[in-house]
Amino acid sequence: MLTLAGALNHPQRLALAGEIHARPFMVIEAPASISHLALHCPDDPTAHERLLEALCARFAVAAPAPGAQHFVHDFGHFRVKWERHSEFSTWTFIEPGADGGDFTRTAIRHVPADWLELLRGSVIVAAHILAEQGRPLSIAGARLKSLFPVPPLVGSQVLGDGEIWTDFQVGPDGFSKFLVRDVGLRESQMGRLLQRICEIENYLMMALLALPLARDGAQLLDTVEEELTELGSRMSRLDVDGDAEGLLHAISGLDGRLRAMSFRTGYRFSAAQAYYRIVGARIGELRERRIEGVPTVGEFMERRLAPAMETCTSVAARQEALAALLNRSNDMLRTRVNLAQERQTQSVLDSLNRSTNRQLRLQQAVEGLSVVAISYYGVGLAGYMP
Repeated sequence: MLTLAGALNHPQRLALAGEIHARPFMVIEAPASISHLALHCPDDPTAHERLLEALCARFAVAAPAPGAQHFVHDFGHFRVKWERHSEFSTWTFIEPGADGGDFTRTAIRHVPADWLELLRGSVIVAAHILAEQGRPLSIAGARLKSLFPVPPLVGSQVLGDGEIWTDFQVGPDGFSKFLVRDVGLRESQMGRLLQRICEIENYLMMALLALPLARDGAQLLDTVEEELTELGSRMSRLDVDGDAEGLLHAISGLDGRLRAMSFRTGYRFSAAQAYYRIVGARIGELRERRIEGVPTVGEFMERRLAPAMETCTSVAARQEALAALLNRSNDMLRTRVNLAQERQTQSVLDSLNRSTNRQLRLQQAVEGLSVVAISYYGVGLAGYMP
């Protein structure tokens, strides 16, 4: 059989092919208890791998090689799936066969408490998920009221034969809660469904990281707009030529502040839009069907997440518009300064021209007098000749 030697392959071929299978779905059958964490450590990219190494060390398990992007292992009482993303890492703890009926017996209870302390300040998502089998639930039933006592309740039928119930609220324990019911899902659908739910939660929160920046940026843009309006009023005055240097300095200061804001928010705003699109794609993959009386996950996101993303988009658009306006104001002011300098230069040239003309006339007068004087002395000298 013909085989390709390693030297024939592109240097990146095997690595790129491995990316296709880098994050496989876990096979999860109901009943099961799942705890999911997403950690965001922007100031220390190596923290994710150190946390994985620390967890493996607690259970005397070999950690993956440095640079690994995913890790799956059965620790006995629970399984762990770890994934490294560009800005965050995710941890999914699964306890198969756990059918506690509520969220008191969670999969993460098997994790050492001292390891959880290492996560301080980095948890951006924390969720408990109950996966169970059974018939469809009624929104008026006691089970849903006991699991999600505080409205709003969100629910839908998904993938044809599954149900999702949640309230998207962070409880007193710091976790949000999801109930996923298998009403007739086919093989491996539960694992894909649970991953989609985790991804929606992850990308939702990562997208919302841009919202505080947008709110702070809106206040800064209001200030810049007010100051730019005042500068425009000063530019319209007749004595702008005399204050051109001060105006240029003020516009440069505004431009510097706006550029600093752009450096802080540009990547975050573009990343938020990318995460928002992923959230929409993952919701679409659920193939939701409405359960009368409660909003679907897609409807909930449309009401809550979409306005936040519109705020980020509008702030980014205002930022670009103000930057363009500052550039135009700077160009207009420099044009006026250049015109004023040209007028001054023309005035100096006219003055030099007049001075030159006066000097020329004076020189001509001196030359005329010199001719008369020389002639006078010449005639006088001629009279003394015999």
